[in-house]
This record gives sequence, C-alpha cells and structure tokens, in this order.
Amino acid sequence: MKYAVEEGLIEPGLALQVGLRGQVYSDADFDFAHEHKIQIITSEEFHCSGVDLVKRQLKKFRNRPTYVTLDIDVVDPAFAPGTGTPQVGGLSSAQILDLVRSLKGLKLVGCDLVEVSPPYDNGEITSLLAANLLFELLCLF
Repeated sequence: MKYAVEEGLIEPGLALQVGLRGQVYSDADFDFAHEHKIQIITSEEFHCSGVDLVKRQLKKFRNRPTYVTLDIDVVDPAFAPGTGTPQVGGLSSAQILDLVRSLKGLKLVGCDLVEVSPPYDNGEITSLLAANLLFELLCLF
C-alpha cells in the first residue's frame, strides 16, 4: 500500500484496508495511513460491526475504477493456516466470503489474492478457501 501511495497510484482518500490486527509496535505505526487518508477497519471493528461497516465505506468507491487485493492472512489461522504471517483474531471463512460478496456493484478493474503458502497449509484448507475466494472475486466482474 505504501509504495502504491508513494507512486501516485491511489487517489488520496480512496484506499480502504480491512482486517488489520496483530501487535502494534509504536504510536506511529498508523501515521502513514492517516497522513495519506487511508481508511482502516481493524479486525476488532469488523467483529463488532460486521460487513455493514465495510459497506458504508464502499459507497465512496461506486462508479470509480477499483482494484481489490486480498491477503489471505486477514483470515484467522484456524481457517487459513497456510500463510507466512499467521495472526490470531482474524476473520472466519464465512466472514471473508461475506466481505468479498459485499463488493458487488463496484467497478472492479482487477484483483489478486496473496500470501498463500502451501508448505504451511494443513489439509489444504487455505488453498481451498483461496480458490473459493478467487472464484467469488471473478464472479463480481
């Protein structure tokens, strides 16, 4: 996200990150996001308010070319252990599916899904979830 902002690829105020969680190492960890008007919805906020919180933020993206990148480590390792940076407290499989489906109606121009690591994938459950999420994303075009 930082590099995309620095290269001018993202309009100010038109970036949304959902599901951030984990350890915060200093008071300045989110300064870059705040300075560049990147909206953040933490996992804790998502767990409390659900996908409706995201839907309210998505209204400003309507009729704008939108790129979606989905990092599988937003999902709790109980549902997606096959990632390089597992963090507890993430979204469930059902929540991430609901989140992806909430993108319906956006003017998507591209998407990707990153951070699946097969060597860490117990029973291939991360790969199964990732394949389903990509299918859901492609259905939005």
